[in-house]
Parts: sequence; structure tokens; C-alpha cells
Amino acid sequence: MLDFAIIGGGPAGLTAGLYATRGGLDNVTMFEKGMPGGQITQSSEIENYPGAIGEVTGMELMSTWPEQCQRFGLKHEMVGVTRVSKNAEGNFIISKDDGTSEEAMSVLVCTGSTPKRAGFAGEDKLFGKGVSTCATCDGFFYKGKEVAVIGGGDTALEEALYLAKICSKVYLVHRRDEFRSAPNTIERLKTTENIELVLNSVPDEVYGDAMGVTGLRVKSNDGELRDLEVPGVFVFVGNDVNNEVLIQEDDSFLCDMTDWGEVKVDITMKTSVPGLYAAGDMRIDAPKQVVCAAGDGAVAALQAIGYVDEKVNH
Repeated sequence: MLDFAIIGGGPAGLTAGLYATRGGLDNVTMFEKGMPGGQITQSSEIENYPGAIGEVTGMELMSTWPEQCQRFGLKHEMVGVTRVSKNAEGNFIISKDDGTSEEAMSVLVCTGSTPKRAGFAGEDKLFGKGVSTCATCDGFFYKGKEVAVIGGGDTALEEALYLAKICSKVYLVHRRDEFRSAPNTIERLKTTENIELVLNSVPDEVYGDAMGVTGLRVKSNDGELRDLEVPGVFVFVGNDVNNEVLIQEDDSFLCDMTDWGEVKVDITMKTSVPGLYAAGDMRIDAPKQVVCAAGDGAVAALQAIGYVDEKVNH
């Protein structure tokens, strides 16, 4: 039986693995089907992680984390987890997508979130053909060209600034005239010459041909339409919580959740179920920052060490 199972291999999961193994738990496995690192590996530039000086990409920031964690005994199993449930003995069952399962005394779920679609005409049809949710992945394809960014939060502004270094012009489309972002980021945005703010406007339709996107039609709040002739459209309008592993056979959740599908936790990352913890972007009131996710993972691991110790010795 595992002492501690970690579902998800982003900053929260990796940090939890480091703290749990270094803190004395012998049998700790992180389940992550892909390469560890999480969503932050797609970020173009990290300037607010303590100790990361200069232009550091998300991929560069996370590159050494797995090796550090595995040095203390963390095991990484490259398999997907379909469900976390609890058995009659009070332990957890980790059901895997290869049809097998494992038992664990404690579990941390840190499966993060997934970028939302904005829901305008043509978005799904042209996704991957000019419509993207990852500037780091696809920005280079539009080097020297004009693109549009949709959104008004931190991610939208940061990615618009990144694209402005590659593209000849960036149209930033936002439904309001104010931004929900750090003042420093907003100031950089307003002083970047090749970013044009298209405010009080929403995307109406993205259109194209067999080759992909050729333009984006936006509608202002007063109903005026404008065509932006761009081959690339980047959408940053929030995220959906990846909470599927907590859904039980009767469609209920294993632990208490918010109406938006976030996991309810206390300040120590404990859920409503003893021995079950949640961390990172999927938990309630998550700041969605790498440093916070890492902190969550450390807190959860320290709690799991105490929980397992008490369970074994009583």
C-alpha cells in the first residue's frame, strides 16, 4: 500500500512529493500521464518566481524539479487516474486508466485546470488552425504578423506582451475598459507600441478558409462590428477545474466542492474527507500562481506525513 498518492505532476504535486519523501514517507508515488511540470511549462516568461532572475520560461523553471524530487525517492508512474474513491477500511483506491488500481493511506489531488473556450462562432471549428490557447506553443507561427488576443486577466495580458515581441501587431480584445491584472503588467501593456487595445468589445466570429484563420470580427458594446484581418487568435478567458477523478460511481463528489467545481479545503489543504488533500489551481480561492501551488503542495505533504504516522501507530 502507498503511504501517499499524488494525482498530478505540476508544481503542487512535485513539491508535495519532495516534502513527503524527504519528510520520511517511504512509499510515495506521483501519477502523471505526461511529463511533469504542469500548465506553467507553456508560459513564455516567469519574472515573479522567487530566485528566477532574467528571462526564464516556464519550461526552464520546471526542468530541474522532477530530478530533485526523485532524488529523495519519489516514484513517477506515467499513467492516468480515472477515479479516487474510499474503501470500507478507510483507505483510498486509485483507479488507473490501464484497468489496474492501487491502495493508498493518503491522497493529494492536484490536477489543475484547463483553459476555457470563449464560445464565439468559429472558435471550435478553427481551433488548432489559427485559434489557440497557448502563445508559447503557437506564437512563433505568427512571427512578423498581426494577431488578436481575447481576455482581460493576468494570463491574457502577459501573453499579449509575449506575442508583441514576436508579432508585428497585437490586438487585445476585452469586454470591459479596465483590466484585472497587476498594475505593473497593465503599465507595460499600455506602453507597448505594437499593442492596440480593443476595449468594450467581444469576439463575434472568427473566420477563415482551408488554410486556417483569416480574420476576427469583433462587436463593440454599442453593436458596432469591426473586422481584424489576423491569421492568429489567442483565447485566454479562464479555466475549467479538472476535478473528474473525484467523481464517484453515483456521480457525487468524494469531498465537498464549490458550485464552480473547486475543491473546498481549509488552510492546511485538508478536504472534508480525512486523509484527502487538494492543492493548486483546483482548490477553492486558488491564486493560480506557481509559488502558491508549490506552497500548497508543501503544506499538504506535511499534513499527510502526520496523518499517515498517526494511522500507522494507532
